[in-house]
Amino acid sequence: MKYLADYVHSKGLKFGLYSCAGSYTCQGRPGSRGHQFQDALMYAKWGVDYLKYDWCSDEGQNAQAAYATMSDAIKEAGRPIVLSICEWGENEPWKWGKGIGHLWRVTADIRDCYQCLFDWGGVGVLNVIDKMADLYPYAGPGHWNDAEMLEVGNGGMTKDEYITHFSMWCMLAAPLMAGNDLTKMDKDTHEILTNKEVIAVDQDSLGEQGRRFMDMGEKEIWAKPLANGELAVCFMNRTETPWNLDYNWHAQTIYFANEVNMRLNEYKVRDLWKHKDIGTTAKNTKATIPAHGVLMVRLSKVK
Repeated sequence: MKYLADYVHSKGLKFGLYSCAGSYTCQGRPGSRGHQFQDALMYAKWGVDYLKYDWCSDEGQNAQAAYATMSDAIKEAGRPIVLSICEWGENEPWKWGKGIGHLWRVTADIRDCYQCLFDWGGVGVLNVIDKMADLYPYAGPGHWNDAEMLEVGNGGMTKDEYITHFSMWCMLAAPLMAGNDLTKMDKDTHEILTNKEVIAVDQDSLGEQGRRFMDMGEKEIWAKPLANGELAVCFMNRTETPWNLDYNWHAQTIYFANEVNMRLNEYKVRDLWKHKDIGTTAKNTKATIPAHGVLMVRLSKVK
């Protein structure tokens, strides 16, 4: 395994492994319960950078204690390893995960669908977004709400839905992990997953998770404060028909973005998917947002 890790590192990539806090993984293979310090030491010797730590066959354990044990084991092993807490949000890890892990799942496993619920626990993109909406106080640099792996490119959604999926993960400051086959990406998938302007919103140094600013039924406005007094705004259309947007920037104050004042300052409005400026906040922003689509913009003060 050390040779594999070295090979991955030689390509400029990080090396991750999967284990479980129970006696068995979700695939029925041996888990780490009772062997946490032994396993963590081996991970460190191999050169592991990332550990996804699942919650199958938990056998009645206390989740916080179980994840804290592996966290302590990793620290004692002496190699920096990102610990991904994956107990599906069942024990509210956002309340105790900081200091134990670096990210924590908040829902059951995501599926390649816009909105769906499965009896066995799978959820769709909108289901994850709605769960994440109220968890913004718990996210910040080094401790993130994990919205799950990306489904972009797996074929179950439209291009507009995949753009919404990727845009909202970035608005939510979620860890971005491609869940598609990278060797078989089509042009649309590649363009979505490599949009540097959208990724910059996710990776912004301020580290704030975006919030739902306005909820007009199936039409929503989300805002994410950025470093240097800038702001990302995402207009999300959950309806089955286009949204003819005509938005007055002076009509509402974004109360949680203290450094952004639309009444005192004028801001450039940049469309992050069309990669072009589309006006300023001095005038209404007009756009047609497709069904299940978004308009994602970045506001920066006009000098």
